Amino acid sequence: MSLTGNWSYPTAIKFGAGRIQELPGACAQVGITRPLLVTDRGLAGLPITTQTLDLLDQAGLGRALFAEVDPNPNEMNLAAGVKAFRDGGHDGVIAFGGGSGLDLGKMVAFMAGQTRPLWDFEDIGDWWTRADAEAIAPIIAVPTTAGTGSEVGRASVITNSETHEKKIIFHPKVLPSVVICDPELTVGMPRFITAGTGLDAFAHCVEAFSSPHYHPMSQGIALEGMRLVKENLPRAFATPDDLEARAQMMSAAMMGATAFQKGLGAIHAMSHPIGALFNTHHGTTNAVCMPAVLDFNAEAIRDRFDSAAAYLKIDGGFDGFRAFVQGLNDSLDIPRKLSDLGVTGAAIPELVRGAIKDPSCGGNPVTLTEANLTALFEAAL
Repeated sequence: MSLTGNWSYPTAIKFGAGRIQELPGACAQVGITRPLLVTDRGLAGLPITTQTLDLLDQAGLGRALFAEVDPNPNEMNLAAGVKAFRDGGHDGVIAFGGGSGLDLGKMVAFMAGQTRPLWDFEDIGDWWTRADAEAIAPIIAVPTTAGTGSEVGRASVITNSETHEKKIIFHPKVLPSVVICDPELTVGMPRFITAGTGLDAFAHCVEAFSSPHYHPMSQGIALEGMRLVKENLPRAFATPDDLEARAQMMSAAMMGATAFQKGLGAIHAMSHPIGALFNTHHGTTNAVCMPAVLDFNAEAIRDRFDSAAAYLKIDGGFDGFRAFVQGLNDSLDIPRKLSDLGVTGAAIPELVRGAIKDPSCGGNPVTLTEANLTALFEAAL
């Protein structure tokens, strides 16, 4: 079976090994003549980035790079990126990398033509309508990890460096016009990034599947996404150049991000303030929180995970699934406790305040309160 295709769900996706070669054509397709490639510091000097810039250069598109992007990008990174975009006279963004590079790249294209401050566009009510939609530059997304699924998302997560809060900035036109998913770009990922990003995709699927909201399309996508992670993440972790496993994980990442239109829950509500406060890796933090959240939500989600476990060929229904999750974490060298990530008990009150305000709370099947979130953080610590 050839793992290649051209999809339009939820946007135009060029999927398959070697398809990074089609990047200049994608630029022409969306009218970009002077792209700015936005990525993070870690990727800036790697061969996949250099080769991509060579490809653009040879096509007469220049080799402009902005890489002043932190692992949890903030408004200062964004201001520098917008300045680089304007100063360079660019007319589009290639968002390249993992979640941080993709999220910041999308925001550079979004904010380069806006006059209002970033926080005016937080994902609250209809705040997105405040933006000048015509001023949003075209975006091409090129993921180099298989995790966040930000390449098929209409929002970015940006940390407010003053308040240490992660904010979700949303606009329909932040959805990239073209996505190039080339599994060859993910082969060189360090093993801990393969594990952490893969488990981020898994967390998206688990939380979407757990969410009480009605969205049967997302429910089906979440279930199949879990299966792809179960069968392919251990393979990609053990054998980094297994291109089939890498391709399946890239699909699972996009599926997780498509599915969580149905909602996220306590895993992400906890993970966002932890990442903002302690600068932890997002996917790894999700993975550490997941067993405690499954225990917490158990009675509300038991029936649906009894069914999911059967599909996933996991014995023992929900309890078997819960045991599988811990075993998967252990096999991928994920710590068992938040304290192993540097989180302290003294920070719990501040973490609870951040979690209760997080939009992810609304998708948890058990209503979250300051009291039960405090207990959840203590259980995960």
